[in-house]
Amino acid sequence: MFKHKKLTKVFFTLFLAILSVPLAAQSHGDSGSDSFNEIFGLIELPFLIIAIVFSFLTAKRLKGGRFGSGMQLLAWGFLIMAVGHLHMQVDSLYNFNLFNTLLGNTGGRAAWFIALVATWGLSALGFLKIYKASNL
Repeated sequence: MFKHKKLTKVFFTLFLAILSVPLAAQSHGDSGSDSFNEIFGLIELPFLIIAIVFSFLTAKRLKGGRFGSGMQLLAWGFLIMAVGHLHMQVDSLYNFNLFNTLLGNTGGRAAWFIALVATWGLSALGFLKIYKASNL
């Protein structure tokens, strides 16, 4: 998977550390499945940020074209997804729904639906462009 053995060891160690966080939280008396899901939700955010950064960097390095424009669409889809996941965590942890506060209950749900469709659409278009470019 990785060319360098040290890098593989670092990623494996990081992976094990991430897996141990929910187990440690449960051993401290917080054994509800909600806290387990919240911890995984919080752990997910840094990886989404990494995916966004490298997606935009890859798109920039490809300098447009079919691969680059496909990667750019994926990056924007990842960014919308990350904002949605951050919003879900804030709503879950602090019981604050920004979309509902700004747009009302109906508008907030509509904004959430539009964000989902945008994420799926951008990802699908990005993958489609990359797929078409790979069939040269």
